[in-house]
Amino acid sequence: MPVYKEKSGTWRVNYRYIDWTGANKQTTKRGFPTKREALAWEREQSIKLKASLDMTFGSFVDLYTADKKCRVRENTWRSKEHIIRTKILPFFKDRKIGDISSRDVVMWQNELLSAEQDNGEPYSQNYLKTVHNQLSAIFNHAVKHYGLLKNPAMLAGNMGKEEKVEMEFWTQEEYRKFSEAIMDKPLAYYAFEVLYWTGIREGELLALTPADFDLTAGTVSINKSYQRIDGKDVITDPKTPKSKRVIRLPDFLIDEMRECIRMLYGIEDDQRIFSFSKSYLHHEMDRGSEAAGVKRIRIHDLRHSHVSLLIHMGFSAVAIADRVGHESIDITYRYAHLFPSMQEEMAERLSGIRKKEMEETNHVSEKHG
Repeated sequence: MPVYKEKSGTWRVNYRYIDWTGANKQTTKRGFPTKREALAWEREQSIKLKASLDMTFGSFVDLYTADKKCRVRENTWRSKEHIIRTKILPFFKDRKIGDISSRDVVMWQNELLSAEQDNGEPYSQNYLKTVHNQLSAIFNHAVKHYGLLKNPAMLAGNMGKEEKVEMEFWTQEEYRKFSEAIMDKPLAYYAFEVLYWTGIREGELLALTPADFDLTAGTVSINKSYQRIDGKDVITDPKTPKSKRVIRLPDFLIDEMRECIRMLYGIEDDQRIFSFSKSYLHHEMDRGSEAAGVKRIRIHDLRHSHVSLLIHMGFSAVAIADRVGHESIDITYRYAHLFPSMQEEMAERLSGIRKKEMEETNHVSEKHG
């Protein structure tokens, strides 16, 4: 394939190939300082096109990106890409993916375990576990789809561990004090009302439009999420498939949302109701918490507060998971310490069964006495 020296003194490659549809394609890559580097790039493209495990790890990441990027939400991919670019590629980029061993992974882990962040602190256990899982996901993709015999990251074992974050929430009384403190800003008040009384996520709230509400039926449909990415408003699918759901609203919230939408004179059905930013919500959380004299919790902790309220009202984990859109009921069971113990009731009901059996036995004995 042609390699040319340009007038600037650098080299370019005209690379021709056949894509997955069978069509002939050509791409040009410029700016190589030497002919050797231009030819090396050309060889690597040929190896990558054949999906050969002689390709470098960096080339395989290009394939992994093409395979995966379109399958996850944009903000999710950005998090993955940052980890790959800053924590994984610097160590593995130029190594052949088929030659990377579990020992190589252990050496990489040791570097990260001894590394420090900009503030001089070591990386958290949660973050180390997340970084390792991303490396393992790349190798798993190679095993599943490209013929890699084994996952060296799995053989090396994980680093870091999941740290349990303390789950905070407001009681109903604490929320009442907070909500009264922010009533002077109606739109913020209505936003927090929806968060507390439905348990939806922050991004789901900020994506809501009038069309999502059926105030006659008393429901709101959760079918999208809002993100601010590179200074642009981005609407994506919700976090998980089960996040798409229809939530029944309490009567007072139906009335409040009717008033909220009426207040936004001229709003279109597809326009965002709560058109402010996440930072505005956080500011209002700061202001309201201080004014009400209640502990400051995260916006996401309002979701925990809703789940806590439903638990104390006696609803089952299955019913709660359905309302808040947990992908698995196991997530709901993370709140297990909040579910009231049923041990006493269980013992009483078991005693009742035995008592009934004995009464029936005595009755039969007396009858044939």
